Parts: sequence; structure tokens; C-alpha cells
Amino acid sequence: MNPDIIVVGAGLAGLTAARRLTQAGRRVRVLEARERVGGRTQTLNLPQTGLSVDVGGQWVGPNQPHVMALIHELGLEVYPTHDEGQNIALLGGKTLHYRGLIPPLSPLVLADYALLSHKFEALVRSIPLEAPWTAPDAAELDAQTFDTWIGKHARRPQTRALMRLYAGAVFSADPAEMSMLHALTYTAHGGGINGHTLTRGHALQDRVLGGAGGISQRLADDLEDVQLNSPVIRVEQDGQGVTLHTPDGTHRAAHVVFAVPPTLLSGLPFHPPLPARRAQLQQRLPMGAVIKFMAVYERPFWREAGLSGMAISDVGPVTVTFDNSPPQGSPGVLLGFIEGHAARDLMDVGEDQRWEAALGSLARLFGDEALTPIETVQRDWTAEPFSGGCYGALFGPGVWTGYGEALRTPVGRIHWAGAETARVWMNYMDGAVESGERVAAELLG
Repeated sequence: MNPDIIVVGAGLAGLTAARRLTQAGRRVRVLEARERVGGRTQTLNLPQTGLSVDVGGQWVGPNQPHVMALIHELGLEVYPTHDEGQNIALLGGKTLHYRGLIPPLSPLVLADYALLSHKFEALVRSIPLEAPWTAPDAAELDAQTFDTWIGKHARRPQTRALMRLYAGAVFSADPAEMSMLHALTYTAHGGGINGHTLTRGHALQDRVLGGAGGISQRLADDLEDVQLNSPVIRVEQDGQGVTLHTPDGTHRAAHVVFAVPPTLLSGLPFHPPLPARRAQLQQRLPMGAVIKFMAVYERPFWREAGLSGMAISDVGPVTVTFDNSPPQGSPGVLLGFIEGHAARDLMDVGEDQRWEAALGSLARLFGDEALTPIETVQRDWTAEPFSGGCYGALFGPGVWTGYGEALRTPVGRIHWAGAETARVWMNYMDGAVESGERVAAELLG
């Protein structure tokens, strides 16, 4: 018997949509191209230590109601990110220790940053979350890059460095790769800069006990029809339904939900062709570039020096680090991100060369003890064919104002979900869950 609805993509968005539709009595089939569920989340058990680590998305916070409600619904638990101790900032050749958000820079730099962030946050508050193309001065904001705006409004090199570090940490991209309207929209989805970058009370507060991959696994375990290794290679739509072709056969349903990054659909044949605006949108949404790595140590030695494990650096390739140790505190784990141009520089080299560069960065921040981990793991998300990169899609100049209206608009019996389509917390796990719930309500309504 054919299902009522097919969901393409077994990440958080697709599985959430399938769960809500199934709960409402619909017959749902999920098709996933990978050999696993989880999409841009994945939990691995390391072979030497047996430690469970997230090589994909991992953080949730109390200001993210959709994913937190789903975690509790599934009977999972969270625990706090370690943030006790002093943070490190390596900026302009100087190493600074500090607590809070902003390093102890000179009064002139702090004043410049305060003025710049005030201007930025004022613009953030003007952005309609669901329709940023309707914002005041949307065309002007969308015609320039985030980097252009930073260069125009930041007077001090350290201020520009801080804002560019924010772009790398939050977008996994350089500010020159996105429009100013996109930077504002994305920031607005999290309630401002602090919502994206702080721990307690914000997006980085908690991690899922056992790993964030457990969310998708529990969602999939509760569904009856999840088919892995089933990439869709052709889509045909008529007045009665949609037929999906895979290498192993065809699947038909009255409606289909695509819950995958839009760029992955740009080469997929649709018959009849998608409307021009939707097709053009998919061609204009490249993914961010990030390599996530972790170094495991017998103990979190940085805590003994009064350090939190959190660091920012304008010397690459690692620009952001966190203490990613398990809740019991041992073994110690340092997590580092290589993002944007730094990730592209290391795309084509071997893992050993990446590790040499990454561990060198850790040693600059935490000392030579960082050079001798007992175990390591890395994930280059730019090399993932069914993700295309991480954390999410980048809207370059002109995309929001020219094509944004097509982002969530159904095309006949074809509907769109995924973290890129979220109305809050775009490209976060919370946004993925919200998009799945939205598309389920859309179909049920």
C-alpha cells in the first residue's frame, strides 16, 4: 500500500515531520540517502576510550523551545556545557584571559565594539523573522556583504576581528560570503548576538546525554517505514500525487516533503520543472564550510590552570574551542572548529596534516600538553555528499530579496522542510525541529 506522505531526509526536520504526521494517523514513509539517520547530527563511539562524541550538531539551550520539548518528549536528558574558569582570546598577537563575552581589550576598542554591536543589534530587531525581504531597507542591506558593513562601521582592527570571528563561529563562513541581510536575519533567529554565543541561558548551555544523534535514532525507532540507502534521483508530480524514483525502485504518495539542504536539490530532475524562482533559489544557497575535531586527553588539564576550555583566536586554523568533556569530567576533551576559508585551505590535505595544524592551534592556546592526546576524531562536513557542508545554507547578496519568498512555499504537492526553512533558529537543531512541525501542520491543515 502506498503511503499518504513521503518524507525525503531522515534528519531532525524530516523525522519530526514524520512523527507528527504519524501521530495524526497518516501513513508515512521516510527515504534517506545515507546509511544512517541523523542528517547533520551524528554521534560516534570512539574505539579507544569508548567515549560518545558528537561530530555534528550538539548544543541546545533553554531559549530553544522546539528541540527542548522534543528531547523531553523522547525521554532524553541534557547536561550543562562546562564553562567554569577563564576564557582565552588570542587577538593581534596578544593572549588575554577573561570571563564573559568580551575580552579585556583597550578602552578605545571596547568603545568601538560597543558602538558597532549597538548598531548591529538595532538592525537585528528590525528584521521580520519569517519575511526578512520585507524589512526596512531590505534591498540596501541585501545588496552588501556582511564584511562590507563591518569594514564601513568598525574603526578598530580588533573590532573587525571580533565580528569576523562571530561570523565564523555562528555561520561557519567568512562575512564576505553572505549578505548583511542574511547576517541580521540569522542573528535575529537567535534573539541577538548573545543568544548565539553564550552558554548559560542561551544556545550553548546544554548537550544531550549520550549524544545528539540519539534524538534522531529515537524518532526513527518509533516509525514503521524508514528506508536507508535510498537517494531520490527523479521526481514526477501530477494532479493526484508525486512519484519518487530511487536506484531500487519507485515510491508514490499523495504528498512529498523534502527535508534536505536546498542546494542538494539543484541537480535533481523535477517533472514538470519547478517554478523558476524556486529552482533559482536552490542554485544560490551554498553551504558553510567547517571541520569539527576533538582531542581526547586522560584528564582536562586546562581546568587545573583555571581555564574553561573556551577560546577564540584570530590565528588559524582553529578559531573557536570548547571543553567537550563528558559530564563526569574525565577523560578531558577539547573541541575545535576550523571554519570558512581556513576549512577550505585544509579540504584537500590528509588527516595527518589537518591534525598537525589543529593540535598546533591548541598548543598555542593551552600549552604543549595539548600536543599529546590519547585519541582524536575529526569530521570534514564539506566532504559529506548528502550535506554539502555545515552548519547551513548561506544567502549571498540579493538572494533573500530576490528569491526568499520561495523558501517555504509549496509547489503543488511538494513541500519544504529543513533547518534552512525554519522560522526561528535557522540552521540550528531547534530550527530543524520547528520546520518539521510547521510542514506537518501545513499538510494536516
